Amino acid sequence: MGPVRTPVKQVPPEKERLRMSYEEFLAWADEDVHAEWVNGEVIIHVPPKDIHQNLVRFLAVLLDLYVQFFRLGQLRFAPFEMKLAPDGPSRQPDILFVAKEHLERLTEDRLIGPADLVVEVVSADSVRRDLVEKFSEYERYGVREYWLVDSRPGRRGAEFWVRDEEGRFQAADVGEEGVYRSTVVPGFWLRLAWLQADPLPDPLLTFAEMVGFPPEAMAALRDLAAKGPRAVGAEASRQ
Repeated sequence: MGPVRTPVKQVPPEKERLRMSYEEFLAWADEDVHAEWVNGEVIIHVPPKDIHQNLVRFLAVLLDLYVQFFRLGQLRFAPFEMKLAPDGPSRQPDILFVAKEHLERLTEDRLIGPADLVVEVVSADSVRRDLVEKFSEYERYGVREYWLVDSRPGRRGAEFWVRDEEGRFQAADVGEEGVYRSTVVPGFWLRLAWLQADPLPDPLLTFAEMVGFPPEAMAALRDLAAKGPRAVGAEASRQ
């Protein structure tokens, strides 16, 4: 008889961990549970707060617009498994990017091997997990770039870490204008002020600014955004 699935209502909080093999974890887990497998233990995550979700959504939409527009690879969002190595941990990063030259690592069920870029949004309950445990694992198993985006009140900001030739993460510089330029996603840049804004910027308008849309096109986009979706339908009907 295979492992018995735990009903959703009986899922323990993250601080309680279930002991099982990786094979048992695969049989137990389903799409409704956000969980990771590390050293024979299953870590089940508590539901994220609103600001965490907003930051993940903003970065995911912005990165996906850019990556798909320039055909650079593929993005995946939690819950999606990244099995770092055959004998290594199974993680579910908030966002992961796989470059075009590494798409063979991506299967229908999971990413087998490290992502080129991993983004984790830090919450109050994930500080040690993201800043210590995952930092060490991602460095060890070959993630090329790691973003730590902090969602905690009074700490809104980000750290960027890039893998050096010796396989160690080094803190990446942010320019004097508060702009970080990715080493893994060619041409992609991120203004730190965007992550600290309340509310967060519209990712489509941010993408337009990033790729240098002409000022008149930006003005038209802002005008449509201000008028709302009915204005878009009315404009289309006049064409």
